[in-house]
Amino acid sequence: MLLPGLLLVVLSALVSLAVTFVVMRNAEYLQVMANPNARSSHVRPTPSGGGLGIVAGGGLAALSTSLSTPWPTLLVLAAGLVMAAIGFLDDRKPIPATYRLAAQLGLAGILAALCVPIGQLTAGIGLPLPGFVVLMLCVFGTVYWVNIFNFMDGIDGIAASEAAFMLGGAALLAAVTHPVLVEQPVFWWLAATAAAAAAFLVLNWAPAKIFMGDAGSTFLGFIIAFFALATVALGWLSLWQWLILGALFVADATVTLLRRLRLGEKLFEAHRRHAYQRLSRRWRSHARATGLYIAINLVWLLPLAALAGDRLFGVLVAIVAYAPVVVFMLRTGAGRPEETQP
Repeated sequence: MLLPGLLLVVLSALVSLAVTFVVMRNAEYLQVMANPNARSSHVRPTPSGGGLGIVAGGGLAALSTSLSTPWPTLLVLAAGLVMAAIGFLDDRKPIPATYRLAAQLGLAGILAALCVPIGQLTAGIGLPLPGFVVLMLCVFGTVYWVNIFNFMDGIDGIAASEAAFMLGGAALLAAVTHPVLVEQPVFWWLAATAAAAAAFLVLNWAPAKIFMGDAGSTFLGFIIAFFALATVALGWLSLWQWLILGALFVADATVTLLRRLRLGEKLFEAHRRHAYQRLSRRWRSHARATGLYIAINLVWLLPLAALAGDRLFGVLVAIVAYAPVVVFMLRTGAGRPEETQP
């Protein structure tokens, strides 16, 4: 399946780029123009909703592999499309946070209860936890990750590059460890979704011609969560490897969230206090801030993720991976009010 899989990867990337271009040219008609405000990191009206290209490219990969895998691919895709649709409507006219959260909980529940074998996942995690506890952790972990990914989509290129890194890195680690996986349809769905995110970067790299929008960020967050749960359940990757691959987004968002929580702020209000946002303002460059995150991912986190395949040793490797990342976020001032920015 190597050649058909590679063709699917290329086709998904082309579809992603083509649909993104169409959305960019018709953003005003679709009512997805992002106008700058006090909380945004851009200074001119820019088309948004470009994540629909990633949805299209990733959706094509899901459909192409749905008939040759026992996984409930179509149900996962349907839930992801609902997530994207809610995000697209929110791009056009903000939806109350409580409604969005309720929908996310429902979709995460479908993912955990119907799309991932909890027994296999529990065994793959390797922790002595009852199945219902693992189920609840899957639901709340998925919702947390979807919102982390959405919050972190705040400057040019950062969310798309993170998605391409995490999905592409996961595919690389899985293939190196288990070469036979190149015959598995789920593997090519994973690789093709990474390619769709990477293709979007052509138009999203600084200075961005189009933004991803909530349609793309929530879809990607949801699909990444599925691939993490699925590959752990299948024994392709460990939970610790996924946590390491996502360390920059998890640490930046969590440190920022905790600091804002301590200040008694409304957590769903937009802001510009993530570490990557502070760096982009300090350096007056989205490209430099995004480039730094890419460099940390490739130079620090990917090699450590490669070492974290063992479920017991992986815990120690994850601690080693996260420690300097968390320190970096604290030193950068993630979550601090802007007037105290160093």
